[in-house]
Amino acid sequence: MNVAGIGIGLRKELYDGLLASSRRVDWLEIVSENYIDATGRASEMLARCAARWPIIPHGVGLSVGSAAPAGYLDGLAALVARIKPAYISDHLCYSSVGARSYLDLLPLPRHAESVARVVCNALAAKATTGVPLILENITTYAEMPGSEFSEATFLQRVAEQAEVGLLLDVNNLYINAVNGKRDPLALLAEFPLQHVRQLHLAGHTWDGDLLLDTHAAPVAPPVWDLYVEVLRRCGPVPTLIEWDQHIPSLDAVLDQADHARDLMRQHT
Repeated sequence: MNVAGIGIGLRKELYDGLLASSRRVDWLEIVSENYIDATGRASEMLARCAARWPIIPHGVGLSVGSAAPAGYLDGLAALVARIKPAYISDHLCYSSVGARSYLDLLPLPRHAESVARVVCNALAAKATTGVPLILENITTYAEMPGSEFSEATFLQRVAEQAEVGLLLDVNNLYINAVNGKRDPLALLAEFPLQHVRQLHLAGHTWDGDLLLDTHAAPVAPPVWDLYVEVLRRCGPVPTLIEWDQHIPSLDAVLDQADHARDLMRQHT
């Protein structure tokens, strides 16, 4: 099924309300790792939701910057075969070393060797799953030693050489700008927007020294403002509201989705 408009994350706290609600939902995103080996209620809810909405698997375990754990791609391919998504997504990072999976998004040094490794793993992921792949910009709280490229150049080289799309997380871009004492609009101007295929919006948390990408709050006003700028430059790109901690009522999540939909209607 085609992915367009505004989606929300399918979380277990929202299962019953989502299937009973008459409010508009354009598509859903799942955390791939939560459903690769899903059984019981999670499996049942996935099937029921897939019958009603397009679903995109969004993972944290592909680890394109190192290598996914053994068997991961086969499990992901089985999930793809089950729900038939238009594409899959993950993060431009590494999240495992050898057989150990951290399920955390760890930054790569931005140099040619990293690009080559990511390209190799991205091509393997596409070949195994049989669907396109898009990769997300992550939040980074330190500069990795050995980096030769800016984040924008790194993203562009990966997108072009691996023939993947990009998932622009607007909240991540804003966090990196604030923490790095840069203008968010300047970072946006550098971003290779021609490769963007999807957007993420989420809330963040201020810990007194840094903004943290917690997905535990409503989208902040400056992130909404940055989203409008992205819409003006990119058009109506499919957008996902992420809320993963302190998840509120379904109506509160859908209110955020409705606001994003209104902005998309007004500015594209």
